[in-house]
Amino acid sequence: MQAVILAGGLATRLRPLTDKIPKSMIEIEGKPFLEYQLELLKKNSISDIILCIGYRGEQIKKYFGNGEKLGVEIRYSSDKNKLLGTGGALKGAENLLEDVFLVIYGDAYHFFDFQKMIKFFKKFDKLGLMTVFKNFNKYYQNNVEIEKNLIKTYSKKRKTKKMKYIEYGVSIFRKEALKFIPGNRFYDLSQLHKTLIKKRELLAYPAGKKILDIGSFEGLDEFKKYDTIEKMAYYTDTDSIYVESKYMDKTVIGKELGMMSNDFGSGKILEATFISPKLYNICYII
Repeated sequence: MQAVILAGGLATRLRPLTDKIPKSMIEIEGKPFLEYQLELLKKNSISDIILCIGYRGEQIKKYFGNGEKLGVEIRYSSDKNKLLGTGGALKGAENLLEDVFLVIYGDAYHFFDFQKMIKFFKKFDKLGLMTVFKNFNKYYQNNVEIEKNLIKTYSKKRKTKKMKYIEYGVSIFRKEALKFIPGNRFYDLSQLHKTLIKKRELLAYPAGKKILDIGSFEGLDEFKKYDTIEKMAYYTDTDSIYVESKYMDKTVIGKELGMMSNDFGSGKILEATFISPKLYNICYII
C-alpha cells in the first residue's frame, strides 16, 4: 500500500531548533527523524511514499531524493508558498494517490503492525479508518469515542466521559473520500475525519502501544533515549520487544517471568533472553 507522510508544518513548538530546518530533518543519532519513519514503513512492506512538504521542504528533497538509497520510492507534493494544513496538503497530492492509501504525521513513530491494520480495513466497505489508542487520560486528554468498529465521536476541544481513546496518528482513506476536501485552501485533516464520522464511514482500529511524538521538546527527548530502531521497540507477530537495561527503572518484571509493564504496554512474559549487557529481548502478550 502507498503511504503519505505529512511533513509540511511550521514546527513552531520546536523553535528555535526549527528556525532553519523542517521538523522532519531534526537529527537524532546521526540521521533525520524522517529516515526512521521511512525505515519503519519499509520494515512493514510499504515502499511507495508520498511526502507532503512545505516549510523548508527543499531540504527534505535534497537529502532523500527519490528514496533509492533507502530502498523506497519517494514522490513529492509541495504546499509551496501557501499553507494548506494537513487536509489541504493531502488534497494537493490527489493526482499522486492510489485508490487506497495510508496517512501518517511527520512527527510520530508508531509501534504496531501496519499490515494487520491494512487487512482489517479491507474487510469493510468504508471510506476511511482512524487508528486509536486506549489512553485512560494518561499521556494526553482522551478525544475519541468508539462504537463497535466505528468512530462515534472525535473532538480535540469538546471532551466527554465516554471518550476512552485518543487518535493514534495513522489513517487509511479511499481516494473517493478526498471529494469532501475543498481545493487550494487551508483544511485540517480532523475535519475530514469528522465528515466521515457523520456519514458512518470511519472505522476504528485500536493500537496497543504508546506512540512516540517529536512534536514537542519533551517528546523529542523521549525519542532520543533510544540509540537505534533495533534498540527501541521492534514488534513482530509474536509481540517481541527490545528493552534496554538502562531504562529498566520503567520496567517491572514479576516472579518466574510473570508480568511486564513499561511505557508501551503490559502483559504476560513468554520469554526473556539476554542479548548484551544493555539489551534484553522480552516476548510478551498484551
